Formats: sequence, C-alpha cells, structure tokens
Amino acid sequence: MPRLSPETIAELRKKLTPEQDHIAFHEGTEPPGCSLLNAEKRAGLYHCVVCDAPLFSSAAKYESRSGWPSFFAPVSDDAIGTKRDFKLIMARTEFHCANCGAHGGHVFDDGPPPTGQRWCVNGEILIFRPEGSEG
Repeated sequence: MPRLSPETIAELRKKLTPEQDHIAFHEGTEPPGCSLLNAEKRAGLYHCVVCDAPLFSSAAKYESRSGWPSFFAPVSDDAIGTKRDFKLIMARTEFHCANCGAHGGHVFDDGPPPTGQRWCVNGEILIFRPEGSEG
C-alpha cells in the first residue's frame, strides 16, 4: 500500500511520459540496453521518477550485464515494497516504490555479495542525482 494518497499519486502521474506511466503503473518493462543509466558511474542517489523518493545508491550499483541498471540492495528496507509476480512461467519478486507504488522491476537471487541479490530496475522510473547536487 503506497504511503501517498491516491489523489497525490494521480497528480504526480500527470508529469510522466506515456512510457514512464506504462512502466510505473501498468507494470511494463523497457527494452534491455536502452537506459542511459546503465553507463552512469558517478556517486549519487537514484530517485523515483514519480515521487522523488530515494530508492538506490550508486554504492550498491554494479554491472549485471542484464541490460538494465542493477543494484545489490535498495537505499533502505523501507524504501521498497515487494510482491510475488506470476506473469511468466516462473514466480518472480516484483518491487515498487513504497512511497507511491510505482513499479520498478524485479529482484533476483543471482547478485553479488554482500546480499546475493540483483535488483533489476527499469531506468525510465529513475532520476539520478549526483552526490553534492541539489534536489
């Protein structure tokens, strides 16, 4: 259940592109390799494109060769919510922004230490803010 009210979320959705809205609120997926954030190497935080909540830190980003920005952990346990996704043959764990409910991607158990997790994220739902920049 998102922390923000449905009215606030509806207002925030107005600023999204059709692709961002499809991914965030209709559980879409961008094509692999299309996000410019795959190549982002600077220190900073990755925020939700809908509500601007911080979701991931560059300190947890790594190159998974999956085609999507990948992290081994979210910025905090309460930044992300999860649910089981049965859309494909195998069950997966889908994650979303705990603040607004925007779909982010999926988490898998094939990542690097220390967590062994791969948070595979649609770059379209992220805004990167370099360390030292103002929000």
